[in-house]
Amino acid sequence: MDAGAQWAIEVAGLEKTYGERRAVDGISLCVARGEVFGILGPNGAGKTTTVEVLEGYRRADAGSIRVLGLDPWSEGEALRPRIGVMLQSGGLSPGLRTIETLRLYTAFYDGADDPEQLLARVGLTDAARTPVRRLSGGQYQRLSLALALVGRPEVVFLDEPTAGMDPRARAATWDLVRALRDQGTTIVLTTHYLDEAESLCDRIVIVDHGRVVAAGTPDELTGAAPRHEIRFSSRPGLDLAALAAAIGVPLAVCTEDAGEYRIAAASDARLVGDLAAHLLAVGAPLDALSTGRTTLEDVFLQLTEEDA
Repeated sequence: MDAGAQWAIEVAGLEKTYGERRAVDGISLCVARGEVFGILGPNGAGKTTTVEVLEGYRRADAGSIRVLGLDPWSEGEALRPRIGVMLQSGGLSPGLRTIETLRLYTAFYDGADDPEQLLARVGLTDAARTPVRRLSGGQYQRLSLALALVGRPEVVFLDEPTAGMDPRARAATWDLVRALRDQGTTIVLTTHYLDEAESLCDRIVIVDHGRVVAAGTPDELTGAAPRHEIRFSSRPGLDLAALAAAIGVPLAVCTEDAGEYRIAAASDARLVGDLAAHLLAVGAPLDALSTGRTTLEDVFLQLTEEDA
């Protein structure tokens, strides 16, 4: 396979400006065929604009963009039958029944998937005859997912795919995304659920203020941070130098919000005991204590806070 055939999406130096505001400021990324690729960022970071350019809904001001080897804007007519787009809300006729909506969309594609089978895959068989206006938020999301898949796309763009879903539907959607990847479908995922991105994505970019601030696999992104942490709550304004000396972990204590602290170290009985003893000695309460590994959410919050 040559280098060009390896990539489903190639973006170099993407820029997009609205008036005086630069929403996307030179983003570059490549998405391999058959992978789940996450684009993460806080609200206003530029991720939605980036995805809309990839889908062909917006025209880039600068940069090179190729999706399946095609320019999404100038060659959109050839590209659209090969991609699927899941939107968060809106765009569906409220009076149509669920199955009628899917049947309508199958008419837009040659070789479309079977509507009844799609309903079963997204768990909407029981709502087949329910009008769209009567679907719950989670059911609407699952219908949007089914519509994104109806044309058997090579690349699928999923925008907040599990928003509003209950835990069972969310788990089923995760399984469906993994199955699509195993079948060779390329998936571009945006989500505010960082555990979702960590579980599903093969690779991730984190964007903020229109720029890529980190990129890699979930393990690569979390591996750059301390792997274990102890978190505890006490009074604000503890002497951090004295605390670090007392527990024997120099320069590894940091504070987040007032009264909330983190120690970048693996938990053990001695360290926890020294922590409790020090707080007792200085008359500070231990209101809460928890331990765990560093997560993608921790890395995301640190990176976007530093960039801000």
